[in-house]
Amino acid sequence: MFRKPKPVDPVTSPTVALGRGGSGSASGLDLERQLEGLQAAVIMMADDEPTTLEVLELCLRDAGYRNFVTTTQPSRVLELVGEHAPDVLLLDLHMPGLEGFDILTAIRRHPSHSRVPVVILTSSTDPETKLKALELGATDFLGKPADPSELALRLRNTLSAKAYQDRLRFFDAATGLPNRDLLVQRLRGALSRESGEVAPGAILRVQIDRFKEMREGLASDARSDLAKMIADRLEMCAQMATAADDAGGEGALLARVASDEFALFLPGTDSAQVVERVAERIRSRLGSPLRIGGRELLATCSIGCALCPEDGRDPEALLASAEVAMSHARQGGGNDYQFHRESLNAERNERLDLEKQLRGAHERKELFLEYQPQLDLHTGRVTGTEVLLRWRHPSLGLIPPERFIPLAEQSGQIGALGGRVLHAACLQTKLWNDAYPGALRVAVNVSARQVRRGNLVKAVEKSLAASELDPSCLVVELTERALVDEPQQAAEALAGLAALGVRTSIDDLGTATSSLTALKRLDVHEVKIDRSLVKGLPSDADDAAVVAGIVALAHELGLRVVAEGVETPEQLAFLAERGCDAYQGFLFSRPVGPRELPTLLRRDGRLHR
Repeated sequence: MFRKPKPVDPVTSPTVALGRGGSGSASGLDLERQLEGLQAAVIMMADDEPTTLEVLELCLRDAGYRNFVTTTQPSRVLELVGEHAPDVLLLDLHMPGLEGFDILTAIRRHPSHSRVPVVILTSSTDPETKLKALELGATDFLGKPADPSELALRLRNTLSAKAYQDRLRFFDAATGLPNRDLLVQRLRGALSRESGEVAPGAILRVQIDRFKEMREGLASDARSDLAKMIADRLEMCAQMATAADDAGGEGALLARVASDEFALFLPGTDSAQVVERVAERIRSRLGSPLRIGGRELLATCSIGCALCPEDGRDPEALLASAEVAMSHARQGGGNDYQFHRESLNAERNERLDLEKQLRGAHERKELFLEYQPQLDLHTGRVTGTEVLLRWRHPSLGLIPPERFIPLAEQSGQIGALGGRVLHAACLQTKLWNDAYPGALRVAVNVSARQVRRGNLVKAVEKSLAASELDPSCLVVELTERALVDEPQQAAEALAGLAALGVRTSIDDLGTATSSLTALKRLDVHEVKIDRSLVKGLPSDADDAAVVAGIVALAHELGLRVVAEGVETPEQLAFLAERGCDAYQGFLFSRPVGPRELPTLLRRDGRLHR
């Protein structure tokens, strides 16, 4: 007789996770919620009489309990305890083949099971039996047959006591966060796979700079508040990492591993850039003043970053690597983060240096714009351009956009750069349209960060007013990733742009996971097929099928289709046969400066002075 419940994780065990408990008490939770948590506990029962087990389970189900492991085989008790980690064991004392005393002794001697509460079920009432059971480590007694009310009361008391002990064992008393022991258990479970391979993951060890000095300057009652305020800010970072999928689709875990030190675990993360983004977020959150005890304190931190499996294949090795990196960050004066591997630190320092130089690139006239002509596939005439930002570094030369645009996004510079590009592109297009008959359109890319800030529509409206450009001559391109990451903000931005009379386009289609049919609910006028799909045409059957499907479905939805990255006549022929509306790419022209574009327009014969 055996029922198998879901295995228990020490992070989410009902007797542990009754909430972030501060001092470990559950006073902040109402009785109903506490009881609900206890009723989710895993209850194991061992008795050689199946009828007894059925009666016990029926009584406990009436009391609200729902997770049971039952067995009539004494020899399997220890095995099942190891497999299911029950929150309590109800153990019959007298069973054939193996006495309850022997099982109790084995459980108490086992290093992993010694803390499991064991309630003895016995019909013996003599003091000698009870005394022996207590000496062997029994938690409580229940007479057989058990009274249902007494059974429920004893079980609730036992589980409540275990919950309190587990909070003391696994949680930090001051902040209510998991402690180092619980962190190690979670790491061990998250990093191991059934195949024997090591799963990816990242650890950030965060030491608060000058924590002892800050505490000493506070009154005794405010010292614990300091730790709680820091923990709250770090917990917000953990929640943001989870929401942003920086934790590989799982929940990030924050723990307090020492009085002045915390650790953040990102399961499933194998990207140094993701870890770097989280580290910067932590520094930013802690950088805001802490107002406590009538004082204003500034907290900085030293962060050590380590990735699994490169920096450690088990919890202890990974934590040690992060500690070494944290020490390096502290030796540099603090308020910094370092990776365990020097190669990652070198890459990171190079990015930081380039990011710093990017901040002054506009003032030094190093940034400039080029325009990629866009041709109508039906007429062969140039109908518009896509504006592209370029950076010519004085010593590094021309820096590719795929290298500096992500830096601008991560450092928060993309908003200012995007605003300048939008303004200049509108002015330039207005000059072209005044000088030549026809209405040349210009497409301007905007980043997910610009969408997230919520001021995109106002920025576009401002640029249109300043340039006096007809709104229908502006195409604002949002990436497919922006639709996936910021669906609500993107939908609002698209609606606002459409209200201005601006055309909108979805760029890089085929690189994220959005549904093309979802575009029918949005104010979108066209889609752009990403160059990664065009590159394989027409020989790659998969790319060909995807592109043909995009064109057909987009036309069904009334959307114009533009292909980018067209470099060969074969690619152009394939797109034309499938009904693609427009294209851009090196086959016609590389991106050119404002002065060169009129030559292309005249050569193409669309515009005449």
